[in-house]
Amino acid sequence: MRLFSLLLLFVSYGLTLHAAEKAATPDSLVAELYKSEKNKASPFFQDKNRALVDHYFTQELGDLIWKDATTSKGEVGAIDGDPLYDAQDMEIKEFVIHPAKTAEGKTTVLVTFVNFKEKKSITFHCVQQGGAWKISDIQYADYALLKLLKDSVAK
Repeated sequence: MRLFSLLLLFVSYGLTLHAAEKAATPDSLVAELYKSEKNKASPFFQDKNRALVDHYFTQELGDLIWKDATTSKGEVGAIDGDPLYDAQDMEIKEFVIHPAKTAEGKTTVLVTFVNFKEKKSITFHCVQQGGAWKISDIQYADYALLKLLKDSVAK
């Protein structure tokens, strides 16, 4: 039994280190988020794995994303399109995750791409929380995800 407990401790420690290595920088966290969607493991719209949401987002934004997913019960919630592309239909080209920038104490990661011939820019606001980089908001051309979700809860 002691050997099993020790083995479990080492495995969980190794998994924790592996997850921390994947998102060592804000831009690698954003890249990992886009990769999760490609691999059909996106934290958005799912209501089975809260830890998946918490891996990417701050407590505040994560709580709102989780609430939107769990209260919409398979229907369209406040997030009514793909939040990584700000669209419902996609034909993505020229996709670039730019290196993280820090200015005036704020860290952002800019993602640019073309969707159906329309140039798009999405800005991810990142902060350190609990020793790891987390996304605190996603800014689109004319709205921010955090405000959208806060407003939907207030209704």
